[in-house]
Amino acid sequence: MKSLRQDKVLMLLGMAMRGRNLVSGEFQTLEAIRKGSAMLVIIAEDASDNTRKLFTDKCSYYEVPTAYYGTRETLGKAIGKDFRSSLGVCDAGLADAIMKQLKEKQGAV
Repeated sequence: MKSLRQDKVLMLLGMAMRGRNLVSGEFQTLEAIRKGSAMLVIIAEDASDNTRKLFTDKCSYYEVPTAYYGTRETLGKAIGKDFRSSLGVCDAGLADAIMKQLKEKQGAV
């Protein structure tokens, strides 16, 4: 795994957090999905099966894009918090930039 400085997805998540365009944790992320403010939900690759199903189902119902990325530890570190299984990006421009980076990473694999 690259360091935080070299990983553009994690860098963008940190930027979203500093700009108050990101929510983290199960309750806040679900609230943002329901309100329609979440433009993208990132789920940690090591999240529990229940957490994965919960967010996949909610995001599918509310038509919010989802992505699996990083571990709970790396997602938490990127935003200056403890372990985080889910993050909601609440800015369309940042969500697009993150999705673009994720697509580039998938193409490189």
